[in-house]
Amino acid sequence: MKKLSSVFMACVLSVGLLLTGCGTGGNNAQPSAPANQEPATQAPASTPEQTPAAEPAKPGAPITAVGSTALQPLVEQAAKDFMAKNAGAQIQVQGGGSGTGLSQVANGAAVIGNSDIFAEEKKGIPANELVDHKVAVVGMVAAVSPKVGVDNLTKKQLIDIFTGKIKNWKEVGGADLKVTLVNRPKSSGTRAVFHQFALDGNDEAEGITEDSSGTVRKIIAETPGAIGYLALSYINDTVKAVKLDGTEATKETIVNNTYPVWAYEHMYTKGEAVDTAKAFIDYILTEDVQKKTVVDLGFIPVTEMKVERNAEGKVTQK
Repeated sequence: MKKLSSVFMACVLSVGLLLTGCGTGGNNAQPSAPANQEPATQAPASTPEQTPAAEPAKPGAPITAVGSTALQPLVEQAAKDFMAKNAGAQIQVQGGGSGTGLSQVANGAAVIGNSDIFAEEKKGIPANELVDHKVAVVGMVAAVSPKVGVDNLTKKQLIDIFTGKIKNWKEVGGADLKVTLVNRPKSSGTRAVFHQFALDGNDEAEGITEDSSGTVRKIIAETPGAIGYLALSYINDTVKAVKLDGTEATKETIVNNTYPVWAYEHMYTKGEAVDTAKAFIDYILTEDVQKKTVVDLGFIPVTEMKVERNAEGKVTQK
């Protein structure tokens, strides 16, 4: 009998231990996790690892500014500076010519269309749907290889050269070199400005045709006898800017229209600019950019012009 009681007590103790191990009577014990699963835990209400903090407001979708290669250096530098000051802003700058810029902004392929000409001047562009932002003024000059030995041309001589009547530089007092024309395609705003105000609407003769201002400069510099036309922002010591009727293209001669071959640099948007596009254009128009970047790159602030010109080419005093 004594032996039976001992066995009974042992069984009771074993059952008690078994129930305790199964967690039926404790709050601190946790069930074992399956071998292929992490133990389940209850996270605090919000921790940085599991509940991301609210993101800052985004500056808007990336934008593309396309068009004028004359304006391109200014837009590229301004975009670089703007993005450095505005984390998250993305601006892509491309060339292609003023016609391309106007058509792409009009059909929605670009947010900003850069142009050397008014939208009203380009056939097929719905100018009434676009908003014009004039960000600078630039002079356009005839540029020659330094080897031609000429630094001044009358307007008649310039027209005769580009229309093919003058074929050798010795005819205008220069070196005995064949004239090589470097023209721009019809989509070029630089061509439109030069065609209207330097050539009085006379069509250029056949020559090398290249749209990129940088490439035009390279061709002129490397081709003895070459002549083309460039925005002042592209003139460097590899090419020579030619005076027109004895007048040099400078800020002083452009602002009062004494030198007449100049253009507004336009940044067009389809409708009013919004988000990043608005902030970017507003940035370019700030005094810091207008007084430094614009001037450093060979452009003229719009506010310094003493005259105004409309889409029809009519010039009036301010």
